[in-house]
Amino acid sequence: MVHNAFIHLILQFAVMLSFALVCGQIMRRFDQPAVLGELLGGILLGPTVFGTLAPGSFNWFFPTDESLSLARNSVINLGMLFFLFVAGLEVKLAHINRRRKQIVLTSFLGWLFPMVLGIAAVQLFPGVWGAAASKSGWAFGIFVGTALSISALPVIARILMDLGLIQKELGSIVMTAATVNDVIGWLLFAIILKVFIPGDPPTADISSAGLWTNVGLLIGFTVVVLLAGRTIGHPVLRWVKTELSWPSAFISLTMVVILVVAAVTEFLGIHAIFGAYLVGIALGQNLEPGEGNNAHDAIYQFAISFFAPLYFVSIGLRANFASDFHLPLVLLVLVIACIGKIGGASLGAWLGGMKRRQALAVGFGMNARGAMEIILATVALESGLIDQPIFVALVVMAFVTSMLSGPMMKRLMDQSDP
Repeated sequence: MVHNAFIHLILQFAVMLSFALVCGQIMRRFDQPAVLGELLGGILLGPTVFGTLAPGSFNWFFPTDESLSLARNSVINLGMLFFLFVAGLEVKLAHINRRRKQIVLTSFLGWLFPMVLGIAAVQLFPGVWGAAASKSGWAFGIFVGTALSISALPVIARILMDLGLIQKELGSIVMTAATVNDVIGWLLFAIILKVFIPGDPPTADISSAGLWTNVGLLIGFTVVVLLAGRTIGHPVLRWVKTELSWPSAFISLTMVVILVVAAVTEFLGIHAIFGAYLVGIALGQNLEPGEGNNAHDAIYQFAISFFAPLYFVSIGLRANFASDFHLPLVLLVLVIACIGKIGGASLGAWLGGMKRRQALAVGFGMNARGAMEIILATVALESGLIDQPIFVALVVMAFVTSMLSGPMMKRLMDQSDP
């Protein structure tokens, strides 16, 4: 029985990776991130298409067997950890000190506008959001605002590289402002998960004592991890380079640190993905350009080539994107996400001294939600914070905003300011 279950599991992974590879390459042909193709592959393989066209075959290939689902989800959740770690590697805290006025205004307004619009949308249209909005109140509103305020650093970095902007002033501003947005957004999301109480309906412990205890715990843990990376990061890297095999020993040691810190964050009641993200940020400050590139590339390929495709294909297995697609909710999420992020970030860049079209290009660049939004939505769904229609709306929004960012930035940069 165990033998048959193992065969079933590896066949599932083989088919999931095949769909990820084919659909990802198709999206690359259209100058779109591969993650969007992997997501489409999951929708084709999941209940939306495969489950509708051949329900018997779908139920045989993806049975409700608990042990099989647990094994598959365990590997997939490891993929989520490693992808968040890779995303953390993209964060360069030192860049925040450069062009401080533009970055502060862009990141602050790019965070504030979607946050306010998200909270307002929940309060003004509670019926569109379902039971979570009416029962969880402000906690749910803050979650929606947080979900709309984050960007997707890996997707943004890929878009900027494709456009040849990654090393230019505009690219630096977009990446750094998105970095600040994401760090704040994931801190807030971790706090929401810490005070959130699952149930039907879900509630939240927002009492003063409980809230500030959780905030203090989260900030304290963040400071400890980042300080540890700053103080012992370079000595450890030098020791590994001189005393151990490079980069294999470095990669193994990094995997150990990711898993240990993720386990500690989970034990503290903070989701494990935040620990992996912090390890990525801490290590990213110590891998300088030209130093350790082989190690960086090896870790990146390890996460991106196997774990990440499995994870993003699995998104399509979690919901029926046809039956759970509620048009008013999807349109509301998409509109306020775009207006908030593009409007806020563009205004901040313009107030910081950029020309109008450049400022608008910054806004569209930061509007890409991509993989980070999908991961946030998945964790919220698994935690019981949102239901499947809201999950579908957030995933659709991440997909559309990621598709729009590159073409709109290219069009704006090709045109001269009047």
